Amino acid sequence: MNKTIHGHIAAFLTILIWGTTFISTKVLLISFKPVEILFIRFMIGYFALWCVCPRRLKVRRRKQEWYFAAAGLCGVTLYYLFENIALTYTLASNVGVIISIAPFFTVIFSCLFLHDRRPNIRFFAGFLIALAGIFLISFGGEKNLQLNPVGDLLAVIAAMIWAAFSTITKKISGFGYNTIQTTRRTFFYGLIFMVPALLLMDFHMELQQFASLKNVLNLLFLGFGASALCFVTWNLAVKILGSVKTSVYIYMVPVITAVTSALILHEKLTRTIVSGIVLTLIGLFLSEDRKTEKNTAKEYKAYAGTK
Repeated sequence: MNKTIHGHIAAFLTILIWGTTFISTKVLLISFKPVEILFIRFMIGYFALWCVCPRRLKVRRRKQEWYFAAAGLCGVTLYYLFENIALTYTLASNVGVIISIAPFFTVIFSCLFLHDRRPNIRFFAGFLIALAGIFLISFGGEKNLQLNPVGDLLAVIAAMIWAAFSTITKKISGFGYNTIQTTRRTFFYGLIFMVPALLLMDFHMELQQFASLKNVLNLLFLGFGASALCFVTWNLAVKILGSVKTSVYIYMVPVITAVTSALILHEKLTRTIVSGIVLTLIGLFLSEDRKTEKNTAKEYKAYAGTK
């Protein structure tokens, strides 16, 4: 199978799982604080990756260690903290729309720091159409748009942080290390940087919180699936497709969330939401730059041939 297809499958699998994590998080928030859920899921993910690949990563250059630290700080600690704090100030639907602008920031960072070529007009047209679709999905039900400067600004910062993480991940992929090992190293630094937040946000766990089988299963899903598996597949997709093309799949998160809400939580799919889903998929299709995809596939093939 073509490596590019592998990349698209990895990106879609990642988004498919990430789009359903809100259900698990919603259940767990009854018994756990957001920072407790964050710490537990990445601890599970970290140890899961050790079990899958028990070999220690030996970094060839000390300078490369800074990239892993930056990836852990951005993708694990800061992104989720800013997103969770934003949710305490503004609507979840606002956050969902704003986070979806991450691909736009990824383009900017990739051009500035990775010297990637500037995307064509199709990408930006697709971005605007997908954003319109996501807006309809988020506010197509009974929710009304309510702006909150603090919460919405925090969500914008979270989107920028995720774009930075994707750009750093692309840089790390060029080092030639095993994807599982690099993801595990990223988790390690993310957990280290998370410690101050645990102290400031009154981190406190009791055995009673784990007495419920529902809580345990949801934590395992977030740890093994949404953290260990998904970060590996996301990093693999970035390695094959590039940070910009992989980030475009973020448009799919509200679509998957809307569909799973209808199937699992029996929430109503209105005509407005269905229209939003269609627009989002059209935007995703338009953002696919076939010329860039062919160049990326050739670059990856050339890179793989040297290994």
